[in-house]
Amino acid sequence: MFQIFYPDEVADSAYDIDYDALYKKGYKGLLFDIDNTLVEHGADADDRCIKLMTKLKQTGFLICLISNNSEERVKRFNKKIQVKYISKAGKPSTKNYKKAMQLMKSNRETTVFIGDQLFTDIYGAKLAGIKSYFVKPIGPEKEIQIKVKRYLERIVLYFYRRSGKGKQ
Repeated sequence: MFQIFYPDEVADSAYDIDYDALYKKGYKGLLFDIDNTLVEHGADADDRCIKLMTKLKQTGFLICLISNNSEERVKRFNKKIQVKYISKAGKPSTKNYKKAMQLMKSNRETTVFIGDQLFTDIYGAKLAGIKSYFVKPIGPEKEIQIKVKRYLERIVLYFYRRSGKGKQ
């Protein structure tokens, strides 16, 4: 019933994913959500994020941020990491997942999406046919609509774990 929202993988954090293993498996493009995936909501790229992005680029990954946030927010976040990005992405619509793959010159088989929301990030990645990682949100939610979504996500994750797909 909820399988369309199930991620392919779950991790505690975007910083805990074994990117070297993904690269060895042939993945070359990484799509990242920003808020509560890489930093707390509204924060600029911090040292930990800059270090991760530098390592990923050195490994050979192509990276694109895909965010429903405004151009100003995404541009400000991207200032120190300098990767491709799409703002006002309209997730879960697949249009900008596909555009991001075009920007990176990757495809469904070589791209991974990392995000913290099942109903936008993961659902959109699934619709676009991209491998997805669901990560725990970094910070507390401030917006009421996100708080409501988090409650609904707990229900989906309960069934995800019961299905034997979720390890956590």
